[in-house]
Formats: sequence, structure tokens, C-alpha cells
Amino acid sequence: MRKSPTHTASMLTAALGLVVNAGCVADHRGNHLVWEQSRIVDLTHSFGADTIVWPMEQDFKLVVQHAEDTPGGYYYASNRIEMPEHGGTHIDAPIHFSKGKQTLDQIPIDRMVGAAIRIDVTEPCAHDRDYQITTHDLMQWESRSGRIPEGAIVLLDTGYAQFWPSRKDYLGTGLRGQEGVQALRFPGLHSDAAAWLVRERQVKAVGIDTASIDYGQSTAFETHVALLSHNVPVFENLANLNDLPEKGFDVIALPMKIVGGTGGPLRVIAVVPPMR
Repeated sequence: MRKSPTHTASMLTAALGLVVNAGCVADHRGNHLVWEQSRIVDLTHSFGADTIVWPMEQDFKLVVQHAEDTPGGYYYASNRIEMPEHGGTHIDAPIHFSKGKQTLDQIPIDRMVGAAIRIDVTEPCAHDRDYQITTHDLMQWESRSGRIPEGAIVLLDTGYAQFWPSRKDYLGTGLRGQEGVQALRFPGLHSDAAAWLVRERQVKAVGIDTASIDYGQSTAFETHVALLSHNVPVFENLANLNDLPEKGFDVIALPMKIVGGTGGPLRVIAVVPPMR
């Protein structure tokens, strides 16, 4: 999915200022962004009537409030949105599973912006809907691509984004309510691997292209706890991870800044610099 990034430059320059310090999208002859040579990958599913939410949550709704010509001679349109914090492409704030930790508005922005890697686990996940990504998987990636950098944003590519927006294929069930929760079947990150990423690699955030960082059959959500209790935010329901290289790119993940929020809708992109 190749797009010209020129028109987005003015909107993203402030956030990318943090990324430039990492040197990934900076021109090494000077400290300016090489937008024309970089590729922008949208990692966000669109929000609409078919947005996938947790079986216990209400669906996303766009309520039309105004869409008419006015007596003043101009057209006016305005909508209201109704949605759960944790639906569609979204972020989990640490307080979501860790009492007293950061709410959405308290997460430092540099936790959500920076150098990233993609770990491809599509093969085991294709054969096992209950697969939990292991520390061995992470170490295998390192044996091919080098050590996971300290402070990296780690994106886990299970291949499940291909099923969006089919609830049955993506979640493993089309059921709703508690019956739907019990029937969830999709891969996730094992809690031991999550703890290893925090302890041994000091990652700043972890993202995945499934509905939860814990696998669908989890009942204790140990992986959420392992990450969020250390103020490592989680990005869920990501899109287009297969359009990214294994490393050498940056992520900008900017949620709504909701005071007291346990999570919120996320617009997340990857900036892939030109080959050197």
C-alpha cells in the first residue's frame, strides 16, 4: 500500500520530531525528514459499522446529527460517535489491568513513538488458533535479524488482520455476550515472553494484529498484566503488518488523549525509510 506522504507532513512533523532523534527517517546530511523517499503504512482499521469489538461490548455507532443545507446558505454536517474504549484499532493504557498505573492521558508520548520491529509468527498461528508466541519465537527472530533494540516498539504479526472484518474468522466466533467470550479462538503473546521483553529488552510498547495481546482462551490475562504493570502500553487490532520490513522503520501511535481513560481509539502508522 504505497502512498505519497507529502500531504501528511504538516500534521505529523511534531510527532516525528521524536522519531528523528532515532535517526531512522532523518537525512544524514542534515536533520530534516526525507518524506518524499519514505513510505507511510497505515496500521489502523477504519472505524465503522463493521468494526470488531469484544463480545461483551456495544458496536461502534456513527449517529448523524446534522446533514443539511442551512438558512444561512451553507451546508452543515455533524455526527456523534459511540464506541467502547477497547474496540477496533486501539491502545490499552497501563491502568486497564494494573491498579494505580498510568491512564491514557498520562502515557508519555515517547512511549508511543519510535523505532520498531516486526516479528512474523504467521506460520505457527496459521496452524493453531490457540497459539501463544513464546520466548523461543523471539529469540529465533534475534538469531536472524539481530538483538531486539532496547526501547523498541515490538509488533507481532500473526496474520489475523487478513480476516478483518469477519467476526467469526477474526475472533473464532460470531457469538456475543459471555457465550462469545468463552468461544474466542485467536493467538496471543505468552506471558513468559511478555515478561522477557520487559525484563531483558526493556521494550517501550507491544502491538498485535488480534483482538487481544492475550490469546482468545485466556481467563486470567497474564500477558496484559505482565506488560501493563510495567507501564508498557499495548496496541491491539493492528492492520497491514505484512506490509512492513522486519526492522528499520518507525511507528507513530497517537490515541485520543482521554483523561482517566483505560484505553482509546488509535491512529497508528509506520514510517518506512528508503533502502540504504
